[in-house]
Amino acid sequence: MEACLTRCCHSNALLRAFNPLRRSSMSTHSVRSSVKKAYDGLLLDAANTLLQLSKPVEETYASIGAKYGLKVNSTEIKQGFKRAFGAPWPDKLRYEGDGKPFWKLVVSEATGCSNDDYFEEVYEHYAHGSAWRLPDGAYETIFLLKNAGVKVAVVSNFDTRLRKVLKELNVIELFDAVIISSEVGYEKPDARIFKAALDQIGAEAAKVVHVGDDEKADKVGANAVGINCWLWGKDVKTFADVQSHILISDS
Repeated sequence: MEACLTRCCHSNALLRAFNPLRRSSMSTHSVRSSVKKAYDGLLLDAANTLLQLSKPVEETYASIGAKYGLKVNSTEIKQGFKRAFGAPWPDKLRYEGDGKPFWKLVVSEATGCSNDDYFEEVYEHYAHGSAWRLPDGAYETIFLLKNAGVKVAVVSNFDTRLRKVLKELNVIELFDAVIISSEVGYEKPDARIFKAALDQIGAEAAKVVHVGDDEKADKVGANAVGINCWLWGKDVKTFADVQSHILISDS
Protein backbone atom coordinates (compact mmCIF):
# COMPACT_ATOMS: atom_id res chain seq x y z
CA MET A 1 0.00 0.00 0.00
CA GLU A 2 2.03 2.87 -1.24
CA ALA A 3 1.57 6.27 0.32
CA CYS A 4 -0.67 8.92 -1.09
CA LEU A 5 1.18 12.26 -1.23
CA THR A 6 -1.87 14.48 -1.03
CA ARG A 7 -2.83 16.16 2.21
CA CYS A 8 -5.45 14.93 4.64
CA CYS A 9 -8.69 16.85 4.09
CA HIS A 10 -11.38 14.93 5.94
CA SER A 11 -11.71 14.43 9.66
CA ASN A 12 -13.98 12.00 11.44
CA ALA A 13 -16.05 14.95 12.61
CA LEU A 14 -16.78 15.94 9.02
CA LEU A 15 -17.74 12.38 8.16
CA ARG A 16 -20.14 12.21 11.06
CA ALA A 17 -21.67 15.47 9.91
CA PHE A 18 -22.65 13.78 6.66
CA ASN A 19 -24.13 10.74 8.37
CA PRO A 20 -27.25 9.73 6.43
CA LEU A 21 -29.30 9.82 9.58
CA ARG A 22 -28.67 13.55 9.80
CA ARG A 23 -29.42 14.37 6.20
CA SER A 24 -33.17 14.15 6.45
CA SER A 25 -33.64 16.94 3.93
CA MET A 26 -32.59 14.63 1.09
CA SER A 27 -35.13 11.88 0.60
CA THR A 28 -34.48 8.64 -1.19
CA HIS A 29 -37.52 9.30 -3.37
CA SER A 30 -36.29 12.69 -4.59
CA VAL A 31 -32.86 11.35 -5.55
CA ARG A 32 -34.25 8.30 -7.36
CA SER A 33 -36.80 10.32 -9.30
CA SER A 34 -34.27 12.86 -10.64
CA VAL A 35 -31.53 10.58 -11.97
CA LYS A 36 -31.01 7.45 -14.04
CA LYS A 37 -28.45 4.79 -13.12
CA ALA A 38 -25.77 3.68 -15.54
CA TYR A 39 -24.96 0.84 -13.12
CA ASP A 40 -26.79 -1.04 -10.40
CA GLY A 41 -23.68 -1.77 -8.36
CA LEU A 42 -20.34 -0.19 -7.44
CA LEU A 43 -17.38 -2.17 -6.12
CA LEU A 44 -14.54 -0.25 -4.48
CA ASP A 45 -10.97 -1.27 -3.82
CA ALA A 46 -9.80 -0.20 -0.37
CA ALA A 47 -6.13 0.86 -0.14
CA ASN A 48 -5.17 3.65 -2.55
CA THR A 49 -8.76 4.05 -3.76
CA LEU A 50 -11.35 4.33 -0.99
CA LEU A 51 -8.63 4.60 1.65
CA GLN A 52 -5.64 6.90 1.36
CA LEU A 53 -2.84 7.07 3.90
CA SER A 54 -2.81 10.13 6.16
CA LYS A 55 0.99 10.24 5.88
CA PRO A 56 3.40 8.63 3.41
CA VAL A 57 4.33 5.16 4.60
CA GLU A 58 8.05 5.96 4.66
CA GLU A 59 7.47 8.88 7.04
CA THR A 60 5.44 6.73 9.41
CA TYR A 61 7.99 3.90 9.36
CA ALA A 62 10.81 6.39 10.00
CA SER A 63 9.08 8.33 12.80
CA ILE A 64 8.11 5.18 14.70
CA GLY A 65 11.53 3.67 14.02
CA ALA A 66 13.38 6.60 15.57
CA LYS A 67 12.77 5.24 19.08
CA TYR A 68 14.16 1.86 17.98
CA GLY A 69 17.37 3.30 16.56
CA LEU A 70 16.36 3.03 12.91
CA LYS A 71 19.18 4.38 10.75
CA VAL A 72 17.72 4.39 7.22
CA ASN A 73 16.13 7.54 5.81
CA SER A 74 12.68 7.99 4.29
CA THR A 75 13.90 7.66 0.70
CA GLU A 76 15.57 4.33 1.46
CA ILE A 77 12.47 3.10 3.27
CA LYS A 78 10.24 4.05 0.34
CA GLN A 79 12.44 2.16 -2.09
CA GLY A 80 12.65 -0.84 0.22
CA PHE A 81 8.88 -0.86 0.74
CA LYS A 82 8.14 -0.89 -2.99
CA ARG A 83 10.63 -3.68 -3.53
CA ALA A 84 9.34 -5.82 -0.64
CA PHE A 85 5.64 -5.23 -1.30
CA GLY A 86 5.98 -6.13 -4.97
CA ALA A 87 8.08 -9.26 -4.46
CA PRO A 88 6.47 -12.68 -5.11
CA TRP A 89 4.83 -14.21 -2.04
CA PRO A 90 5.25 -18.00 -1.82
CA ASP A 91 1.94 -18.78 -0.15
CA LYS A 92 -1.54 -18.67 -1.73
CA LEU A 93 -2.49 -15.50 0.13
CA ARG A 94 -0.42 -12.53 1.22
CA TYR A 95 -3.02 -11.69 3.81
CA GLU A 96 -4.11 -14.70 5.82
CA GLY A 97 -6.03 -13.69 8.92
CA ASP A 98 -4.21 -10.72 10.40
CA GLY A 99 -1.59 -10.79 7.63
CA LYS A 100 1.27 -10.42 10.09
CA PRO A 101 3.75 -12.82 8.41
CA PHE A 102 3.52 -10.83 5.17
CA TRP A 103 3.68 -7.42 6.81
CA LYS A 104 6.52 -8.42 9.12
CA LEU A 105 8.59 -9.31 6.06
CA VAL A 106 7.68 -6.05 4.32
CA VAL A 107 8.56 -3.89 7.34
CA SER A 108 11.82 -5.75 7.90
CA GLU A 109 12.86 -5.56 4.25
CA ALA A 110 11.87 -1.90 3.94
CA THR A 111 13.69 -0.73 7.05
CA GLY A 112 16.35 -3.33 7.80
CA CYS A 113 14.87 -3.57 11.31
CA SER A 114 13.56 -6.92 12.58
CA ASN A 115 12.74 -5.72 16.09
CA ASP A 116 9.43 -7.33 17.09
CA ASP A 117 8.30 -4.36 19.17
CA TYR A 118 8.93 -2.00 16.27
CA PHE A 119 6.91 -4.18 13.91
CA GLU A 120 4.00 -4.48 16.35
CA GLU A 121 3.83 -0.70 16.77
CA VAL A 122 3.87 -0.14 13.00
CA TYR A 123 1.27 -2.85 12.46
CA GLU A 124 -1.03 -1.47 15.14
CA HIS A 125 -0.71 2.06 13.75
CA TYR A 126 -2.40 0.99 10.52
CA ALA A 127 -5.19 -0.77 12.39
CA HIS A 128 -6.72 2.61 13.27
CA GLY A 129 -8.78 5.03 11.23
CA SER A 130 -6.42 7.86 12.13
CA ALA A 131 -3.77 6.34 9.84
CA TRP A 132 -6.10 6.66 6.88
CA ARG A 133 -8.39 9.18 5.20
CA LEU A 134 -11.15 9.15 2.62
CA PRO A 135 -10.66 11.07 -0.63
CA ASP A 136 -12.64 14.28 -0.97
CA GLY A 137 -16.30 13.60 -1.62
CA ALA A 138 -16.14 9.85 -0.99
CA TYR A 139 -18.68 9.75 1.82
CA GLU A 140 -21.10 12.07 0.06
CA THR A 141 -20.87 10.16 -3.23
CA ILE A 142 -21.47 6.79 -1.62
CA PHE A 143 -24.43 8.20 0.28
CA LEU A 144 -25.99 9.63 -2.89
CA LEU A 145 -25.42 6.41 -4.83
CA LYS A 146 -27.05 4.41 -2.07
CA ASN A 147 -30.06 6.72 -2.05
CA ALA A 148 -30.34 6.30 -5.81
CA GLY A 149 -30.59 2.54 -5.36
CA VAL A 150 -27.01 1.60 -6.27
CA LYS A 151 -25.54 -1.27 -4.26
CA VAL A 152 -22.06 -0.44 -2.98
CA ALA A 153 -19.43 -2.89 -1.74
CA VAL A 154 -15.76 -2.94 -0.80
CA VAL A 155 -13.66 -5.62 -2.52
CA SER A 156 -10.16 -5.61 -1.14
CA ASN A 157 -6.95 -7.58 -0.81
CA PHE A 158 -6.50 -6.78 2.87
CA ASP A 159 -6.18 -8.37 6.27
CA THR A 160 -8.54 -8.43 9.23
CA ARG A 161 -7.80 -4.82 10.22
CA LEU A 162 -9.94 -3.45 7.39
CA ARG A 163 -13.32 -3.70 9.12
CA LYS A 164 -11.97 -1.84 12.15
CA VAL A 165 -10.53 0.91 9.95
CA LEU A 166 -13.82 1.35 8.07
CA LYS A 167 -15.70 1.44 11.35
CA GLU A 168 -13.44 4.08 12.86
CA LEU A 169 -13.84 6.19 9.72
CA ASN A 170 -17.63 5.97 10.18
CA VAL A 171 -18.30 4.45 6.76
CA ILE A 172 -18.74 0.72 7.27
CA GLU A 173 -22.51 1.07 7.69
CA LEU A 174 -22.77 2.54 4.18
CA PHE A 175 -21.73 -0.66 2.42
CA ASP A 176 -24.02 -3.47 1.36
CA ALA A 177 -21.06 -5.84 1.57
CA VAL A 178 -17.39 -5.85 2.54
CA ILE A 179 -15.43 -8.63 0.85
CA ILE A 180 -11.89 -9.07 2.18
CA SER A 181 -9.37 -11.50 0.73
CA SER A 182 -8.19 -12.72 4.13
CA GLU A 183 -11.77 -13.70 4.98
CA VAL A 184 -12.89 -15.31 1.72
CA GLY A 185 -9.60 -17.08 0.97
CA TYR A 186 -8.71 -15.64 -2.44
CA GLU A 187 -7.24 -12.39 -3.68
CA LYS A 188 -7.84 -10.19 -6.66
CA PRO A 189 -7.46 -10.85 -9.59
CA ASP A 190 -9.01 -14.23 -8.70
CA ALA A 191 -12.47 -14.31 -10.27
CA ARG A 192 -13.97 -15.82 -7.12
CA ILE A 193 -13.59 -12.68 -5.04
CA PHE A 194 -15.50 -10.66 -7.65
CA LYS A 195 -18.16 -13.37 -7.95
CA ALA A 196 -18.55 -13.31 -4.16
CA ALA A 197 -19.18 -9.57 -4.37
CA LEU A 198 -21.80 -10.01 -7.08
CA ASP A 199 -23.56 -12.67 -5.02
CA GLN A 200 -23.60 -10.49 -1.90
CA ILE A 201 -25.01 -7.39 -3.60
CA GLY A 202 -27.35 -9.37 -5.85
CA ALA A 203 -26.31 -7.75 -9.12
CA GLU A 204 -25.33 -8.94 -12.59
CA ALA A 205 -21.75 -8.41 -13.72
CA ALA A 206 -22.76 -6.31 -16.74
CA LYS A 207 -24.55 -3.84 -14.45
CA VAL A 208 -21.66 -3.40 -12.01
CA VAL A 209 -18.52 -1.28 -12.17
CA HIS A 210 -15.38 -1.72 -10.08
CA VAL A 211 -12.99 1.10 -9.12
CA GLY A 212 -9.42 0.28 -8.12
CA ASP A 213 -5.84 1.40 -8.63
CA ASP A 214 -4.13 -1.79 -9.83
CA GLU A 215 -4.15 -2.73 -13.52
CA LYS A 216 -3.80 -6.46 -12.92
CA ALA A 217 -5.61 -7.04 -9.61
CA ASP A 218 -8.49 -4.67 -10.30
CA LYS A 219 -8.95 -4.15 -14.03
CA VAL A 220 -7.88 -7.55 -15.36
CA GLY A 221 -9.62 -9.34 -12.49
CA ALA A 222 -12.91 -7.49 -12.84
CA ASN A 223 -12.97 -7.64 -16.65
CA ALA A 224 -12.44 -11.41 -16.54
CA VAL A 225 -15.88 -11.88 -14.96
CA GLY A 226 -17.61 -9.28 -17.11
CA ILE A 227 -17.36 -6.32 -14.71
CA ASN A 228 -16.30 -2.96 -16.11
CA CYS A 229 -13.42 -1.32 -14.24
CA TRP A 230 -12.29 2.28 -13.88
CA LEU A 231 -8.71 2.74 -12.72
CA TRP A 232 -8.41 5.25 -9.89
CA GLY A 233 -6.17 8.14 -10.90
CA LYS A 234 -6.60 7.40 -14.61
CA ASP A 235 -10.20 6.69 -15.64
CA VAL A 236 -11.62 8.47 -12.60
CA LYS A 237 -9.65 10.86 -10.41
CA THR A 238 -12.26 11.91 -7.85
CA PHE A 239 -15.41 10.52 -6.32
CA ALA A 240 -17.27 13.28 -8.13
CA ASP A 241 -16.12 11.56 -11.35
CA VAL A 242 -17.45 8.24 -10.07
CA GLN A 243 -20.80 9.81 -9.21
CA SER A 244 -21.19 11.58 -12.57
CA HIS A 245 -20.41 8.37 -14.47
CA ILE A 246 -23.02 6.36 -12.57
CA LEU A 247 -25.84 8.82 -11.93
CA ILE A 248 -27.21 10.49 -15.04
CA SER A 249 -29.53 13.44 -14.59
CA ASP A 250 -32.95 13.35 -16.26
CA SER A 251 -32.74 17.03 -17.03
